[in-house]
Amino acid sequence: MADRGGKAPAWTSAAAAVDVDAEVVIVGAGIAGLATALALRRLGMGAAGGGVLVLERHAELRSTGAALTIFPNGWFALRALGVAHKLTSRYDAFETSRVTTLETGATQVFRFAGRKSSGDVRVRPMHRKALLEALAEELPPGTIRFSSKLASIATEKAQGSPEIAVLRLDDGTVIRSKVLIGCDGVHSVVSQWLGLSEPASSGRSAVRGLAVYPDGHGLKKELRQFLSEGLRAGMVPISHTDVYWFLVNNTVPAEQEAGTDPAKILREVTDNLGRHMPAEYLDVARHSDSGNLSWAPLLYRAPWAILRGPAARGAVTVAGDAFHPMTPDMAQGGCSALEDAVVLARALSRAATPADGVASYVAERRGRAAWLVAGAYLSGWVQQGGTNVRGVRGYMVRLFRDWIFYRFLFPRLADAMWFDCGDLVEPNAEGKTHSE
Repeated sequence: MADRGGKAPAWTSAAAAVDVDAEVVIVGAGIAGLATALALRRLGMGAAGGGVLVLERHAELRSTGAALTIFPNGWFALRALGVAHKLTSRYDAFETSRVTTLETGATQVFRFAGRKSSGDVRVRPMHRKALLEALAEELPPGTIRFSSKLASIATEKAQGSPEIAVLRLDDGTVIRSKVLIGCDGVHSVVSQWLGLSEPASSGRSAVRGLAVYPDGHGLKKELRQFLSEGLRAGMVPISHTDVYWFLVNNTVPAEQEAGTDPAKILREVTDNLGRHMPAEYLDVARHSDSGNLSWAPLLYRAPWAILRGPAARGAVTVAGDAFHPMTPDMAQGGCSALEDAVVLARALSRAATPADGVASYVAERRGRAAWLVAGAYLSGWVQQGGTNVRGVRGYMVRLFRDWIFYRFLFPRLADAMWFDCGDLVEPNAEGKTHSE
C-alpha cells in the first residue's frame, strides 16, 4: 500500500515467526527511535548486513501526548536530519510566555529568544503524530515492524567476532543484531536489561489534552501559564483550530480513580483541581478531544544514575526516555531525544567498532542529559511552589519563584534550549557538509 505521496510505507505488520539478522535493531518507534533510524540512514549505515530495523509493539505510530513543543535545540537536530522544513511550513512559531500567579494576579512575560537571533529556528508547538510521520516518511519500506513486542534479550559471541544481541519477540521471532538501541520509553525493557535504575516519581502528575475548535479559537499565539498553590496550568495554540493544554498537580488519589476515562479526567480538572482557573482556560479544557486526554504521573531518572549508571554494554545502549526520562517542565523530552539520535548515529559512523561508537555516544550525552533532567525537575518544583510544601516553607518557595527564579535562574535554564548538537557529518573545507 502506498502512502499519500505515492511512496511505499516505511512500516510493515509483524510476519510469521522467523529468524532475522540485522545490522541495527531499534526498539520503539517513538521520537527517539524514528529519529535514530533516520540519522543512521542519512549516514548510509545499515545499507548492508540486514539494514536498520525498528520494532514497535503497537499496531501503528503512537500519538500519546497529543502535542509537544519543539525548542531551538530540537530544530537544530531536525535540520541535521533533513526534515525541519516539512514541519516549519505547517506550524507557526511563538515568541512569548505569559505567566500569571492567580493568588496575586501578577503576570510576568518572557521572550524565549531573549537576545539571540533565531531566524527559522524558533519555538513551535506541533501535533506529536505530525513529527512521527515526518520522520517515518523518510525511512525505506519495511524499516518499521509493528505489533512486535520484545520478550527477552540475550547475547552471543562467536569465536573471533564481536558480541551480538539476540532478541526474542513474543511471537517467537528471533532477531540477531550487531547493534541494539533501546528507544522504548520510560519503562524500557532494554534499560532494565542494562541495569539502569527504575525511574522515580516526582510526586506530581500531569493532565494533557488537545482542544478542538472547528470554527477557530481566536487565541493569541503565545504560551499562557497559570500558577496556583500546588498547581501549574497552561495552554498554547497549535493551529487556528487546535489548542494544547495541560495541568500539573501534586499527585492525588483521584488520579487512580479516574484511570483512563476521559470524562472522569475532564470532570476532575473542571470541577475540582482547576475549578478556580480562568474562564478561558476552562473553556479550552471543555473543548477537549476525548481521544487525546491523559492523566499520568511524572517520572524521572535521577541525574546521578544517568551520570554513573550502566547506559551501555558492548554495542547495546538506550536513547530518549529509555536513557533519561524527565519531567516535562522544560519541554525537553522530545528535543533531547532528537539530539540523542544525531549524536548516536554520528558516533557510530566514526567509530572503529559499534561498541566504541556506543561508548563515545554515552560519554558525550551523560552530562547534558543529567543537566536537563535536573533543570526540568527544579523548574517544575519551583514553578509549582514546591511539591506538597505548605505553610511558611511554601510561602518562601513561592517568593523565591516570583522574585528570583523567573528573573535570574529561568533565563539560564532557557539557554539549554539553544544547544546545537551539530550536523551528522563534519563540514568540509568549503563549509558544507558531505550531504549538501
